[in-house]
Amino acid sequence: MKIGFVSLGCPKNQLDTEVMLHELVSAGYEITPDETEADVVVINTCAFIESAKKEAIDNILDVAWLKKHRSLKGIVVTGCLAERYREEILAELPEVDALLGVGSIHHIVEAVESIAARKKNKKTPKYTSFEDKNTVALGGDRVLTTPEYYSYLKIAEGCDNRCTYCAIPSIRGRFRSRPMDELVEEAKQLEALGVKELNIVAQDTTRYGKDLYGEYKLHELLHRITEATSIPWIRLLYCYPDKITDELIAEIRDNDRIVKYIDLPLQHISDRMLKAMNRHGDGAMIRGVIEKLRREVKDITIRTTFIVGFPGESEADFEELCTFVDSARFEHMGVFTYSPEEGTPAAEMTDQIDEQVKQDRMDILMKQQMALNATENGKKVGSTVRVLVEDFDPVSEAHFGRSAADAPDIDGKVYFKAARRIAPGSMIDVKIREVVDYDLYGRAILSK
Repeated sequence: MKIGFVSLGCPKNQLDTEVMLHELVSAGYEITPDETEADVVVINTCAFIESAKKEAIDNILDVAWLKKHRSLKGIVVTGCLAERYREEILAELPEVDALLGVGSIHHIVEAVESIAARKKNKKTPKYTSFEDKNTVALGGDRVLTTPEYYSYLKIAEGCDNRCTYCAIPSIRGRFRSRPMDELVEEAKQLEALGVKELNIVAQDTTRYGKDLYGEYKLHELLHRITEATSIPWIRLLYCYPDKITDELIAEIRDNDRIVKYIDLPLQHISDRMLKAMNRHGDGAMIRGVIEKLRREVKDITIRTTFIVGFPGESEADFEELCTFVDSARFEHMGVFTYSPEEGTPAAEMTDQIDEQVKQDRMDILMKQQMALNATENGKKVGSTVRVLVEDFDPVSEAHFGRSAADAPDIDGKVYFKAARRIAPGSMIDVKIREVVDYDLYGRAILSK
């Protein structure tokens, strides 16, 4: 049987897909990138916000069309939507043949095998598995779905922060770190596969080790990975500001292989909003962390995200956020309009904000950030940046890749001309000549 995969959502979900792919390949199944050729399609879903739920359901219905009009035999739904809405999926989406919760990805082979059994006997119940997401073993061998030169390393699962807008703790469970030795070994395996950029991820990366070792251990994990491998770029994503320790800052500053980049999902700066969101720390703490990072780590790139239109957000709160963004001058920034998620405390708050007001605030903040980026990127013209080459665009006859200041899929690109074709995964220097929006343009500096 041929198996097709649809993987939705964040890189953390993508890693679960890679584990399931490995288990199916090990069981003798063939993986096909073409859903129309597949006998079974596995859809690994996201359900973080309303738009993600809609995307997941739309994908299920699209694949269900293949089941009705082509030769598709079955659909397996996994991931956050399956975990959060198991009863609704079973009742309202009869096209789905098997359902796995987030703690049951290691049962993917059984789920696929169950489809053949149901074909033989229609009375066979649909296969479902929902193991305790708080105790299930994490990680596993993977089939990489990223290009061979970069990958993600998920160092923990779940979240204990309980932000009032977020359903992740109820979907993914409590925070659980993976043992350090296991992570170091996985990093070594990824290096052997050709990985040159390792992106460290978790729901709360900076909490790493607190549950296993009694203290924050991200700095030690980073040090051990760089000692055990020669991976040139190691990048930190999903770091919470209240857990940025002096030891972590020192490791970023002093370790040449940790790129000078950090992703801090701040969500707001107003003390009123931070308290309503149940975020840890206040605006003064956030400002202090950013000041310390910029002081200690030369030329650090800071990425962040904000939520506008949270219940009760006043014009004064929003103006404070705009002023903060103007002064903090983030190199990368994303803005989301607040989405009320059922089962979360924020969804029950009475002072909800009008959708148009949310959209207007997002537009204002993003226009402000675009102007800031244009100014800051303009300073890079004439400089030389190190680039991890990703591909060649035959239309524009230019290569493209990313600098250390750009994370995969979410940040900008560096486009450049070269005297010869450069292989993807190469690392070269590029002289920047022009800036267009968030992207840089230049020419490769090649040795003779």
